[in-house]
Amino acid sequence: MPHGRKDFGSTPQRTGYSQVAKVAVQETTLCVKEMHGAIADKSFNVFRRIPLLCWPAQLVQAVHDSISAGVYATIHHGSGGILEAAAILERQHSSPGKPPGRFASGLHSALNGAFGDHLAASNNLLAINMAIRVHGNSVPLNTDALRSAFPEADRRLCVFVHGLGCDEHCWECTDRGEPAAACESHFGHQLQAEFACTPLYLRYNTGLPIAENCAQLAVFLEDLLTAWPQPASELLIIGHSMGGLIARGACDQAVAAGMQWPQSTRMLICLGSPHLGSPLERLGQLATTALKLSAVTRPLGNIAATRSQGIKDLRRGPGAPQTLPEPHTIAFRFLGASLAKNVEHPLSEFLGDGLVPLSSAITHEIEGDVESARIGKLGHLGLLNDTRVYRQIREWLGVLYEAETPVER
Repeated sequence: MPHGRKDFGSTPQRTGYSQVAKVAVQETTLCVKEMHGAIADKSFNVFRRIPLLCWPAQLVQAVHDSISAGVYATIHHGSGGILEAAAILERQHSSPGKPPGRFASGLHSALNGAFGDHLAASNNLLAINMAIRVHGNSVPLNTDALRSAFPEADRRLCVFVHGLGCDEHCWECTDRGEPAAACESHFGHQLQAEFACTPLYLRYNTGLPIAENCAQLAVFLEDLLTAWPQPASELLIIGHSMGGLIARGACDQAVAAGMQWPQSTRMLICLGSPHLGSPLERLGQLATTALKLSAVTRPLGNIAATRSQGIKDLRRGPGAPQTLPEPHTIAFRFLGASLAKNVEHPLSEFLGDGLVPLSSAITHEIEGDVESARIGKLGHLGLLNDTRVYRQIREWLGVLYEAETPVER
């Protein structure tokens, strides 16, 4: 099987939310049990040091441990049985042909961001498979399906790659009372109107290791361009946060593997991507380590440590770029934001966009056609649909296409 591909049909998939709820309840029960035991043990240790209370304390502790073990075992197995029954009902009443609403889709994607690697490893049906989505439905990568989903497909296509815990809905226009097609903060509609770029929105499991998502995306884009209805197509990629890291890594892996799609890719735009890592995740790692130093708080540290590998990978960023057999022909553009109004102020770097420092968003080690820009008074999620961001994108693409004739639709 080619690197980056996964066979999701070889093993029957387990039920979804019921199974996740079962694991959550049982893990929480175990955490409470461990904390209870650690606190009780400290208390009984005090009495065991008193000569006249030593033996009575041991007897009371034995009774206490026996009772508490029974209580926690009842909760553990009882909740498991109830949620297994719920899983049967879930399978019977699920509607695979009907896509979930935006709220359910967002919850699904957030769950994958937090525990997506575990969901994929346990073959849970909640694990998201990488796909282009249209109205919530995934589009198979064959020419007929793509032609049906995109009847006005252009030769230029733009793939939008969302960030951690998000889905394709995050790119939607936030301006109220204005049609989406006329909204300047809806990047996809604007690019289609001004540059004849067909917008495609990717959804993927953001909890998987970043390197694994890079490999999957590299193969995915190769298959996409092979099946795209228009011949001699060219590609533009816009990635937000983690999406930019994955797109950049996919470019490296595709070039190293001799794939064809990087030669058809004109530009990769990274919006607020933590190329040097995220301080928030580094802080999370320190907090997890600190919690594990005490027997009482160690169970909480163990729970914190179960966050997905995708989140953990944000601690250091993608690291040094691979040594490639040939240089990139892709134009790279990096856009960072700061909560401070003046991006030149020293405080601007410290604040960043609230999640990613400016230096992490615009620093790179790539040679070739590379540019960066900064925008002030803008938060991390604001990069998804801010009119100033689109104007910068339009400026970059305008320079790229200014010497070319308009694309025939």
